Amino acid sequence: MGVEITFTDKQFPVSPIFIDFLYRYFREQSFDTTWHDQLSEALVGMAGEVLDTANAHAGEVMQDPEGQRVIYRSYELLTAFLTGVPDQLRNFHERYRFICIVGVPRHGGSYLTKQLFRALGMEAETVPNVIAHDGFPDASPFDFARGYNAYTNMMQNMAEYLAMVEVYFSNSRLFGNLVIVPKKATKAAYHGAFFDKALGPNTEYIITLRHPVTACISTYEKSGGLPAGGRFAVRGNIEEWVRRDNIYTGTPDAEVPRREYFDVYLNYWEHYHYNLILTGLRQRSNWQIAVYGKERMEALAQSFYTRFRSKQQAEEFKVFDKRDRHPNWMSRAEPAIRRVRDVWRTAGVEFPMEQIMEAW
Repeated sequence: MGVEITFTDKQFPVSPIFIDFLYRYFREQSFDTTWHDQLSEALVGMAGEVLDTANAHAGEVMQDPEGQRVIYRSYELLTAFLTGVPDQLRNFHERYRFICIVGVPRHGGSYLTKQLFRALGMEAETVPNVIAHDGFPDASPFDFARGYNAYTNMMQNMAEYLAMVEVYFSNSRLFGNLVIVPKKATKAAYHGAFFDKALGPNTEYIITLRHPVTACISTYEKSGGLPAGGRFAVRGNIEEWVRRDNIYTGTPDAEVPRREYFDVYLNYWEHYHYNLILTGLRQRSNWQIAVYGKERMEALAQSFYTRFRSKQQAEEFKVFDKRDRHPNWMSRAEPAIRRVRDVWRTAGVEFPMEQIMEAW
């Protein structure tokens, strides 16, 4: 008995962010490059503009021979992921070394990603968000709804990202016969084994860690301040991820906005770090931990410049002391931090408790 299953782009439509990238890249138009500005507390929302560009120019991109070629390449890679054809990934595994910065948002990852690009001789201010930052490829706790499967969506996003990498880094300088591709990959924690297999054995992971109290403060500042009454509210992408992950770990959706902001955030922070160590990202030894702090971050950034023989110096890492703002949160955070430490130990990884407790 033979069964033939056929999928078309109706089941797997090209993502708007991919269309937007191809349209801007091949027409040498400007990209959204705001990812590296982490001092501004303004929320940045470009999804509407990306969707407008995609809707306006999708037909034009798909009729363009170069656009067709890259889109076809993404579908070729998606098929490889869906059906298990690792040979299709050999070019990426032999040509590229991805350096992924993985950690909760507001943990210093954008700074390190920017310094990596600068150390490689690339102007970080010109690198598109989709290439550098953590919104894409999308990975999340599993969900399944009409027209949506979180796993296949992640696979298609990864296929499109890799197709974009081939285009964007096509003329890049080689280091040790490999093209170095920096990527802030917050979402890799959710499906570490997939990212590890997709990006290959040359990939390096830099894991950013920070105390949950100061990270929470930084998060609500980025989102417009602590909500009235101290209850949780969603005003941007990070808070939406926090809300989603709380629901995934058992908090009823209607209860999330009734809970204290810090309790919701701490639950997200704790379970993110379980995912980070338990979903397969730790399969390889090329892991490096970076704990938030001025001297530590600047020293790691400077090591990039030394490694890639850049004459530039690492930029200053801005740190603001907020440890006294919520003293009651500090004691509430410690049990969760200790639980994370204990789970990491079961995986053979020492959680840097002493440095974390500095609470920068």
